[in-house]
Amino acid sequence: MHTVSTNGLAAGERFAFWHEVSSRTWVPYELSCDPDLETSFQARMDIWDLGSLQVALMTTTPYVIRRTAKLIRQDDPGLCKLGIAVDGAGNATQNGRETAFGVGDLVLYDTSRPYSATLSTDSPVARLLVLRFSRDLLPLPARDLDRLTAVRIPGSQGVGALTSTFLLQLARHIGEYSPTDLARLSTPALEALTAALAHELEAGDAVPLHTRRRALLAQIHTFIQQNLSDPDLSPASIAAAHHISLRHLHNLFNEQGRTVAGWIRERRLEHCRRDLAEPLLATRRISEIAARWGFSRPQHFTQAFRDAYGLSPRQYREEQYWRARK
Repeated sequence: MHTVSTNGLAAGERFAFWHEVSSRTWVPYELSCDPDLETSFQARMDIWDLGSLQVALMTTTPYVIRRTAKLIRQDDPGLCKLGIAVDGAGNATQNGRETAFGVGDLVLYDTSRPYSATLSTDSPVARLLVLRFSRDLLPLPARDLDRLTAVRIPGSQGVGALTSTFLLQLARHIGEYSPTDLARLSTPALEALTAALAHELEAGDAVPLHTRRRALLAQIHTFIQQNLSDPDLSPASIAAAHHISLRHLHNLFNEQGRTVAGWIRERRLEHCRRDLAEPLLATRRISEIAARWGFSRPQHFTQAFRDAYGLSPRQYREEQYWRARK
């Protein structure tokens, strides 16, 4: 992760600094800010490189972005940007369309065409998740992408909600993943986005079958992560929640060389392992940590943990304690 922040800068330098950083991080564009807000302007951006996908979580004083024809002629890398409002709201304009967006909504921009985006000043601070990627990575015709820019894809219902949830969950937990994991996550992230865009076009058949299957699998992974603490989480309940057959669910995981139960167990064990290594949870009983992540039988948890990591939960916690004291 790379972090850029206006902290430590003089008040009169912050907005100009942010303008320069934003243009270098994304694409060159014009920035403007309400004069009353510019004097107290603050912004921070955490950036992750997922190979073909760049992800950033921004917290900022509201401002206005304009990508002009002149700037496009100077620099046109052929990129798309996707914005999701985490907190706050705003408006987007491109290709003759203007749309308002709110928390959880998805909005696509084509940086090869003029556009503008305005963050609402109704809230003193806005938080945005922004994805940047090559336009060529979306398996949709150019004419269809043109129809989707500056279109609000609701993050509160349907496929848009599943995609928004997956991407926001990815951002919240991105610090927990290894570089190898992050590189692998770029593919399901783009495929989840493709599924949402195709749904908006009402042209699901235009999206390759393998993409739709991977997008569905990414949504199922998110659902499992959100329900790990439920001891009744099972292949049957997962299939029912996604309106698919149990056989179809098992086939999706088998294509990845995994089983549904095995993937659930791995995620639960990994959360337990992190909790056992956390000094702030040193006084919490091991059985409580196990139950928190869906292991209702302590003996079963102990054996599963030993099989996965070669140590009992108690031995692992003690080892982490002594390492921290060195």
